[in-house]
Amino acid sequence: MKVLVFGGTRFFGKRLVELLAAEGHDVTVATRGKTAVSFPENVRHISMNRKHRDEIFSLAQKPFDLVYDNICFSPQEALYAVQAFKKQQVRYIFTSSLSVYGLKGKALQETDFDPWHYEIVTGEEEDFDYGEGKRLAEAVFFQKADFPVAAVRFPIVLGTDDYTKRLVFHLQHIAQGEEIGISQPESRICFIRSDEAARFLLWLGTDSDLTGPINAASEGTYTLAELMERLEMVVGKKAHIEAVTEEVDESPFSAEKDYYLDQTKAKEAGFTFLDLHTWLPELAEQLLDNENIRKKE
Repeated sequence: MKVLVFGGTRFFGKRLVELLAAEGHDVTVATRGKTAVSFPENVRHISMNRKHRDEIFSLAQKPFDLVYDNICFSPQEALYAVQAFKKQQVRYIFTSSLSVYGLKGKALQETDFDPWHYEIVTGEEEDFDYGEGKRLAEAVFFQKADFPVAAVRFPIVLGTDDYTKRLVFHLQHIAQGEEIGISQPESRICFIRSDEAARFLLWLGTDSDLTGPINAASEGTYTLAELMERLEMVVGKKAHIEAVTEEVDESPFSAEKDYYLDQTKAKEAGFTFLDLHTWLPELAEQLLDNENIRKKE
């Protein structure tokens, strides 16, 4: 199968490329070329700017069976893709986000945000916040594309390769006795591991014909209080939690209400998710060693 991956040089995108190559697919990775990375021998790397209409139209002249789009953040970028791949026999998988949902205080189902009836407003990435950019991109894909589209709604993705170091933030703050800002410790949240996210994308593109929005998250949830208690056990020190703190110390996981995904659609289609309560403590232990995090004496 001829596969195009927009954004495949780091995190779960890189892992996806490696999985596709291992299965013997003909893979092309398209990025801006800013990140130096080595790919398997059967992977082609094209430097291009997907925000530029002419460049994405030129790329779309080549035949592809499957497209993964991990770096679309605006309705304008989505519209370029819809126009460029028009009338191609392509299956399109757009990496969307939990952020398309508002804080509804419950397990979020795909029907809680309807992109088919969401008013499209055009604009570039800088014109919208992250969640609105993803909502509008979904709206463009589902309302305008003449090829099948699936939008994967991921929660926070964690892993040893998480360049944002969100879990590391908590481990370091606990180890150093620094404040962590969490205003609603009973809010329940979910996660997915980076290799699991890549495995899900592979399954969706090669072993499933699902279309439309689809939630993907590890099995299980944590309240923020439960998560802090688990990280305290890993570090061996009590966390200093405050409801109000400086912005620099605010937890990147903080949520005012429950903010987690219902994965029923994906599970009924045959995908098996990892157990969050097994892998997250193991990941925290790894990061504690990898980042050389030490308690302040």
